[in-house]
Amino acid sequence: TKKTLSVIDLITSGGIGGNLVMGALGLLSLFAIYILIERFSVIKKASKEDENFLKSIQNFVEAKDIQAAKTLCRNTDSPISRMIEKGVNRIDKPMTDISAAIENQGKLEVFKMENNLANLATISGAAPMIGFLGTVIGMIIAFQEMARKEDFITKDLAEGIYTAMITTAAGLVVGIIAYISYNYLVNKVDKVIFQLEARTTEFLDLLHHNN
Repeated sequence: TKKTLSVIDLITSGGIGGNLVMGALGLLSLFAIYILIERFSVIKKASKEDENFLKSIQNFVEAKDIQAAKTLCRNTDSPISRMIEKGVNRIDKPMTDISAAIENQGKLEVFKMENNLANLATISGAAPMIGFLGTVIGMIIAFQEMARKEDFITKDLAEGIYTAMITTAAGLVVGIIAYISYNYLVNKVDKVIFQLEARTTEFLDLLHHNN
């Protein structure tokens, strides 16, 4: 009867070198999943829009109640509220100063959203290379055994090769997951940036009409 190796047997069949590589890939996959979940929650929170907040800011600005607008911004935890607060704090300054302050805060908010995304991109590129490194190590070991044993047969070589290829497959899986996650999150960030730009433009138009 032919023996079929289980997934666990395949993962642990690469010897010490292969197991170290698989362990590293396992840690990278956990880190990638953590970044995906954590960044998704942060970006989702940042993308939520409160129409009542923007309407209230408009009413306060039109009524010249700047202190109430500042208080509302401080009590609202969102990127757009922090950006508009910078504009409200400089409401008596020229429009260029207000726009620059809002833009600088916007860059800070984008930086907060993009935190750790570079690590996800690094994992997507490094994981396949680490897996390939495990395969190269496994192939070297297989050919060493081939040179050492006089009775080395094709079956032994085949076992050494498929064992070595497991790390490449694992590296590709981790890399693909990280790559898809990275592009998905970048797309989400781009949508939030578009929302922030639209809302800040509305706010600047409001200030222009009330000057």
